[in-house]
Parts: sequence; C-alpha cells; structure tokens
Amino acid sequence: MMRALSVLMLLLAGCESMSKMKQAAEPQLIPGDPTAPSQVTPGEAMKIAQAFTDHPWRPFARNILHGKDKAGVLVNTPDVTHEPGQDRKGWWVPGEVNTGIPYKWGGYDDPASFDLAIANGNAGGDVSSPEKRRADNAAVSAQAAGVDCSGFVSRCLKLPTAHDTSQLPAVCAELPSAQDLQPGDVLNIPHRHVVLCAGWFDPQHTWIYYYETGGGPDYWKPGLKQAPLDALLALGYKPMRYKGMAYEQVPSGKQPKEVLTRAVKAKATVVTNPTVGEP
Repeated sequence: MMRALSVLMLLLAGCESMSKMKQAAEPQLIPGDPTAPSQVTPGEAMKIAQAFTDHPWRPFARNILHGKDKAGVLVNTPDVTHEPGQDRKGWWVPGEVNTGIPYKWGGYDDPASFDLAIANGNAGGDVSSPEKRRADNAAVSAQAAGVDCSGFVSRCLKLPTAHDTSQLPAVCAELPSAQDLQPGDVLNIPHRHVVLCAGWFDPQHTWIYYYETGGGPDYWKPGLKQAPLDALLALGYKPMRYKGMAYEQVPSGKQPKEVLTRAVKAKATVVTNPTVGEP
C-alpha cells in the first residue's frame, strides 16, 4: 500500500513539473486595450489573412452574375469572363478548384459563411466600381459572397462586426511614425482603402509586406504583397495599430519572432508602384 502511494505521489509530482514547464514554454502575452472589441495577436492576424488567401473553393456557372440581383443591385463577379482584357480583370474559373476568397463590395464573409453561400448558388464576389462607391451601402448585394478590403482586415483583427475604412480609426491608434509598423498593424485611407501590415522586407525598413484584397495587380482576390513604404505613404495611407492587439512579451535584447515563414514570404507579389486599390 505504501509503495503504491509513493508511486502515485511521484506521478503527481511529475505531472506538476511538466505543467510548470509547459507554462514556462508558453509565450507570455501583453494584452491589448480591454475595452477593444476583440483581442488578437500578430500571429493570429497573419494566420487568418493566409487562410483567406489559401482558401480552396469550387464555383459553378450558377455562381456567375453580370447583371442585377433579385433586389435590383448590379453585381459583377470577378470570374474569368469579367473584363478579360483589362487591368482589373476577373480570375476565378467555374468548374475548377480556385484559391482565395474573392472580393465583394461590402463583403464580410469568413471561409465557412462564404462556402455556404456559394453552395446555395450565390454570386462569387462582386467587384467595386465608381458607381458602387457613390452608392455605398445601397450597392451591397445580399446575393453575392466574399469580402472587401475593410471586411478582410476586420476579420483578420477578429472584430465581431465589419468596420469600414471610416470606422477603423475609432478602434485603432495612429502610430507616431510609419517606421513603428509591426505585423498586424494597418495602413488606412478613410473612405478609400486599407491594407494589413505583415512585417518588414528589409532591415532598413524601406519595403513592407502586407496583405490586401481589392488592390493590384490581382485586384479581386486576397494576397500577400511587398512594396516600398514611401510609395504607400505618398498615396495617403496612415499607419495605425489596433487597440486590441496583444503581443508576446519579448526578453530584453531579443527581437520579436517573425510571423511570416520563408515559404510564405517567397510567394509575395512585388508591387513597385502601388495604387490606392479599389476604384
């Protein structure tokens, strides 16, 4: 009996030791503003962005719409028949497995809700246009599925509701300098466009990695890109940090961990002359 008790005590001591080691190995987080709508880490934001970029889906002819939906809202899906000879041409092919959740004006789908909508026959995305920008919310189709630039960033920040480019500043703090940008921060132009910072391309902080949808060269799908910071700032982008961003505590003298792997960075599209994005 005593021997069994001794073995049990040793097992319990071992479990406690392993638990303490596990806790020590887990990163200590510095939480964001507790009043923010959500809490998210840079790594989580990048993981969500990449999930939108890599999402596989198979559309069919019924998911193509170039005309008015049931409510009279004009919809143009970014399939391969959309402006094939233009810069802002469509890309997805019916009957094939495509990669990336397409752009939709006013869209806020996540991968699960997008897949369900496509399975129900909704239009696969809806491109932006000057007319849609003028009509704003009235131009959002309930019969189309996808995500726009601010819906995409809102999802990456785990916001419970979509925050458009004019609403994001209310849940963010403008950075003193663009040189302070870190993964998970945003570059925003109210009423125009927003992108998600994914890290620095070079130690001199002259080029950055960023995720976006609705910007060139692949306008109507999400993707990782790299561009010169000065060119982005010249377009009017303001560097901001989400108030609910939580960071891993970094020991003094050490650099924060990279959030993008080499394999992911290698797939980034080089954009030497970035534009504001959506028309």
